[in-house]
Parts: sequence; C-alpha cells; structure tokens
Amino acid sequence: MKFKFLLAASVVSTASAMVAVPAAAQSTGSLNFDDDVIVVSGARSTDVGGVDIPDSPKAKVQLDSELILRQAPGQTINDTLNLVPGVSFTNNDPFGSLGGNFTIRGFSSDRISQTFDGIPLNDSGNYALYTNQMVDPEIIESATVTLGSTDVDSPTASAAGGTINIRSKVPDDEFGVYTATTYGNIISRGNPGDRMMYRFFGKVETGELTPGGLKAFFSASTTENESTFSNYGGVNKQQYNGKIFQPLGDNGDFISIAAHYNVNRNNFNGSPFRYTGEPSPIQDPEDRFYDLSDGTPCTVVAGVTGAQDTYNTCGTPFERRYNPSNTGNVRINSLFTLSDKLTLTVDPNFQYVKANGGGTSVGFEGASVDGFTGVLFTRDARNPARTSATGYYYFGGVDLNGDGDTLDYVTILSPSHTRTNRYGLIANLIYDINPDHRVRLAYTLDHARHRQTGAAGALRQNAEPFDVFPANDPLLDANGVAPQKRNRKSFAILNQISAEYRGQFGDLTATLGLRAPFFERELNQYCVTTDPSGNVNCINGDDALADYLAANPTFVAPTSATYKYDKLLPNIGLNYDITPSASIFASYAKNLSVPGTDPLYGSLFVGVSPVPETSDSFDLGVRYQTGNIQAQVTGWYNRYNNRLATAYDPVLDRAITRNLGKVEKYGVDGSIAWKPADPFLLYVFGSYLKSDIDEDVQIGEDAFAPTAGKREAGAPRYTLGARAQADLGPLELGVQVKRTGSRFLNDINTIELPGYTVADLDARLSLGYFNEDFDKAFIQINVINLLDEVYIGSAPTGLTTSGEFVNIGAPRAFTASLIWGF
Repeated sequence: MKFKFLLAASVVSTASAMVAVPAAAQSTGSLNFDDDVIVVSGARSTDVGGVDIPDSPKAKVQLDSELILRQAPGQTINDTLNLVPGVSFTNNDPFGSLGGNFTIRGFSSDRISQTFDGIPLNDSGNYALYTNQMVDPEIIESATVTLGSTDVDSPTASAAGGTINIRSKVPDDEFGVYTATTYGNIISRGNPGDRMMYRFFGKVETGELTPGGLKAFFSASTTENESTFSNYGGVNKQQYNGKIFQPLGDNGDFISIAAHYNVNRNNFNGSPFRYTGEPSPIQDPEDRFYDLSDGTPCTVVAGVTGAQDTYNTCGTPFERRYNPSNTGNVRINSLFTLSDKLTLTVDPNFQYVKANGGGTSVGFEGASVDGFTGVLFTRDARNPARTSATGYYYFGGVDLNGDGDTLDYVTILSPSHTRTNRYGLIANLIYDINPDHRVRLAYTLDHARHRQTGAAGALRQNAEPFDVFPANDPLLDANGVAPQKRNRKSFAILNQISAEYRGQFGDLTATLGLRAPFFERELNQYCVTTDPSGNVNCINGDDALADYLAANPTFVAPTSATYKYDKLLPNIGLNYDITPSASIFASYAKNLSVPGTDPLYGSLFVGVSPVPETSDSFDLGVRYQTGNIQAQVTGWYNRYNNRLATAYDPVLDRAITRNLGKVEKYGVDGSIAWKPADPFLLYVFGSYLKSDIDEDVQIGEDAFAPTAGKREAGAPRYTLGARAQADLGPLELGVQVKRTGSRFLNDINTIELPGYTVADLDARLSLGYFNEDFDKAFIQINVINLLDEVYIGSAPTGLTTSGEFVNIGAPRAFTASLIWGF
C-alpha cells in the first residue's frame, strides 16, 4: 500500500507510473489521505487525452501535462484552465505575460485559492492572483480545479469559489536535457506591425545520483515580448526552478525540496477606451492598436532657475506604468511512515515578494500651503488644475529637478510598493483504522508580514525611472525623510486545526471533515485616515502630525488594530459507485472569507470591522468513466451572507470592496472527454450560472442601489467549449474553441458586456518520425485567437458604475517552437 501512497504523494511522471493516481490535492497530507485503493489499483482509467475527472465526493477536473504542454510555450496555466467547466479566464496578451481576469463559478480570483505544491499563491493582503507570475508550464505535472470547496487542511482565508492546485513534476530517473526555443508575433487584423515575442526554456534532469534514488532537476527560462496594443512597453521575464527528490527507504517515504524564483519587468497594457455600454464597442480591428497620448518618445519639463516650473504629460499614461516583481519560494514536501497504520506528512514553505504597481505623481519642491511635508490628497490652491487622485508629494525645500531652486512642480515616479515575507506549514497525522476507514488530524499555519509603502523616485528626461523600485533609493524631504503616499505594516496570520474521516462502505465512500480556522489581522497604519474608503494623508514629522490632526479633528490619527475571525467549518462528501463505470456524488461545505487588507484599513475611520463573508455550498453530480471516456455533470447551489465583491481601481491603485449582502448562486457544470480511437480525442465542456442579489444595497444614509433581483457583475451567464485532437503520423493537430456568454459590468445590471468566441490551434510535427536520432524533438505551432475575435476581456466591476476602462482581449498571434531533448 505504501508504494501506492508514494505514487499519490509524489505524482510520478507518466512514463514511470504503471498504475493510476488520484488527482493532485493541496498538500502531501491531502494526497495521501485521498488515496483510494480502488482508484490506485487501476480499476478505472484516470486520464483521457490529458483530462482527468477524479472519482471524488467533490467536483474536480484535472488537466495533466499531456494537455498543458500543447498550449503555447510560456502560457500562464490559468489560461489553460479555460478548458475546465465553470472556469473563465480573460488573457490581457496572447503570451500569458500580462495577467488577466479569472473566475470560477462567477467568483473572482480573490475568492479562489490557488496553490503550488500546496503553498498559497494568493496575495496575503487582498487575496489577488497574479497570473503572469505563474510557474513555467514545462515543469507542471498537473493542475486540478476543485469547484466550490477546498481541502480541510487548505491554508486559505478566502476560497468560496473553489481551489486550484498546481503540482510540479518529480525529477526523472534518467539523465536528460530539454529545451524549448520560441518565436511569436501578433498577426491580427488592423496591421499592428511587429509585436514580437522571444522565449527560451531549458531543463536539466540529473537522473538518479545515488543508490538511494536521489535525483533532481533544474530549469531556467527567459521571455521578452513587446506591448500588445500600444506603441510602448513590453515584458522582460526570467524564471528559475529546481527540485530535489529523495526516497526514504522502500516503503514510499520521501522528502522533496523545491525552489522557485521569478523576475518580471513589464508595463501595464490594456484598453484604448472607457466602455459605457455602446452596442458596438469597437468599430474596426485597427481600433485596438494605438499610440500613447503623451507623444512617446517624449521629454519631461526642463527646470529653469528662478522660475516655478510645472509638468507635462510625458510619462503619465497608464501604459507607461511599470509593474515589476521579484517573487520566490522554497517548498518542502515529505512523508514518513511511523507504523503500519500511522503516517506523518510535513510541508513547510517560505515565500518572498517584492513588487509594485502604479504610475507618476507630482512632487512640489516646497511645503504644502499649511507648511507640511509628506503626501496630501488635498488640492493645492496654487495649482487647482491638478486632478490626479494620487495627491501631491511635498518635499519642504528640496531641488528635485536640479535647476538650483525649490519652486517647482516635478513629475516623479510613485508606485505602491509591497514587500512580503511569508512562511507556512501543513502537517497531517493520518491513521488507518483498517483498510476501509481512515482519519487524519491536521495543523495549518500561514504567517505573512505585509509591508506596504509609497515612496517616490526620480525620472530621467524621457520619463523612464532610474529604478523601477523607488523603495531602493527614495526621494527624501528636507529633513531626510521619504514622503509616502501610503505607509502601513500588516500581519495576516492563520492558525488552523482540522480533522477528517474517510470511510469505505462497499460501493459508498463517505468523508466527514471539520475546519477550525483562527484568522488574525494585525494592522499598523502610519498615515492619517481621512474617510471611510481608506484614503490617507501621510504627514512627515511628529510635531507636524500633531498640528495637522489639530486642524482636522475628524480625521483618524495613525493607529494600530487587531481583528480576529474564527468559525467552525464542516464539510461532508458522499460518492456512490452505481456500476464499475458510473457513480454519483454529493458534497456540502461551509466556507468563510475574511475581509482583505484594504477594507480593514478603511474600517479604521469608523471603528467597525467589516463582517466576514460566509457561505454554504452544495454539489450533486454524476460521473461516467471508462478507458476512453471521462464524463461528469454537476449541479450546484451556493448561499452567501455578506457577499464581498472586490475590484481593482487603476486610478486609485487599490482594491475597492463592496458588500452585496445575501446572494444566491446556482448552476450546472459538465464535461466529457472521449477518445473513440487512438488517433482521435474529443472534449466538450460547458457551464451555466445564475445569481440573485437578495436586497438593494445601501450606498448612503437614505440611498440604496437597485440591486435586488440583479445578477452579480463580472460573471458570464454561460460558457461552452470543445477541443478536438488527432494524431496523424508525424503530425498532431488540435483545435479548441470557447464561447463565453455576456456579463454585466455593474451590480445594477445597466451595462452588459457582449459575449465572445475564441478559438486556438496547435500543431506538432515530430522530427523523430523522419530520423530516430531526434525521437524527442518536434516543432510546435500555436495560433492564439485563430479567428481574431475582437472582444472585451478583463474588466473591473462596480456597484453602480456607468463606465470603466476595460481591457481588449488578446488579438490573433502565433508562436513557433523548436522543442528538443535527449
């Protein structure tokens, strides 16, 4: 049995796995606990063309490396997950380097728990997912979507919409080298000109280095591509991965140590217009491509000694903003057999994030009208035309532009900087009562120190930053203190105890679980909070701060607060085998979503903590699985209290959260993967979603938004897709198409975004067919958005918004790759 556990826990490569393995779960403990003897013994096939539907009480779909690697090299895994029913991802560029919007069953990414080898990838402050920072697809073994629920040991503060777990591959037994060299370009209508993409990926497998089975792999990739829509900017990305795997004895015990580091340097890129509900949002394909409004290349205002210089628009467009990030993690997975019945799994991890986003502000070399230095959002009477929401940086007597005076208004770089140190642990103690009954006790820790600042940096004459991380060398005021547009330190801490029972009663498998999470949010606000939305003015100097507060008695002084949330969260799952090929399943889960950082800091003004979101999720489904068919249909219903909806505001550069009160959501998801003969595969999937906001949402003392009976914004009414694949000797062809239904831009349902259809093509030509010396070499062609559909992709949502800047979906593009290995 322990050999079977090893297969489940380590997710061995397809070449070495002679029996079926269950779907990847969140942690080594969940993998081991979910190991079902019936499944592992090989009674059921678990994969048809890279699509796997696990025989589980929960609604799950797994995509394996066979399908993942047929997508464009370097593509974010979240785009590949568009092939899962209930999932909707809108890519901001064809190559997966600029992020996008992501929903499962209508829930945005801040309500989806995404993990990598068990560690959480959601931001610890606002729970956002940054899909352009995902792991290289070449080292992904599988990606599993659990719809509407999570594992009992999951380290998540907000997972009402479902979970995604990415599992990295286990090192190969034999030495080998794998490379992928890719060239791409946009080939859409509208003549955008060359918008090239280059990527190289390389991986070395050490093979078994010792008689004890020690093995490892190391990989690196570099990607460059130009801006998708505008005449400025692009992406420069590097990524490094490594994994060491050591079996411990011959009973399935092991320890695995892995590391990941990703460096992104990219500009924001997106929309040429604000959408307000026009029947035909884009008249012509060429309308997608445009030149920046500041006349790039351009020059900032040069200083003149003795004159009060102002500023121009050079460097201020949204597309000139940099969005740099350095992210890394270290992951350990391990399994230890303590006795014939007792197993221990221990998965510690550490993550590091250094990132920022945002654009430019105006720095005044002198003090504010009232003599303060720092950052104030109050408009300066000497320059009333200034309309930016980012406020002024006041330096109190510093020559910013080098013209010899301190009279000037100067354009400066002012992103919102974040640095996170995060460590965690998932430990499971699993006891086999007998071959049919098993229990586990788990402890989960997630501890994140989240430092958010807003120091400014200098710009070159062409408005390029000297350093994309101004925090490295910030501009200082006359007293040597860096003015900050925000300044806060947060601790997001989860301590969770959970227990689960799994029992086999003939053809019935039952699971009973209980999560007991204890969330703690420690807030340290070093600026003055000016309103319930969380806007702040940051005053430099203790004496100046006291004077400022005396002049503004309604504002809240810098303060600290600690909020705690806890709740017992039960879940129940049943799976009944009607026949060896057919089964029915049902599950219930209680979920809790804790408010993120921004609404919590906003609450400091009124002194009342935002209430957490709670939900009850129900699933009922049927599966049919044979050697050439994987099929599943699931009906689901979710009931929510205090439904928290969050959207990013690119002007304020922060998330805006609204409480929709009671919301009911229900729908159906379904898919079938069918391989009628070895050369052919057909996969069809779809989903339907309905949501109802129960009451009008209060927006003022006596004002209400007419939301009762309306649908939630951002959730498509339906999705419907298919993939066909054929192996024709040396040539393998695949085509996939997906129709995404309309969705609303606001919760009062007055602006509706049109539905759209996107098709992709992939083709592989095996070079080994012509020469056996090249048996691991092939050429792969991918065409993204084959029909060049012009559509609105990602879009921020709001309660009553009348128009928002939206992102146009990725235009038609292609990649051509030479993939070679030995």
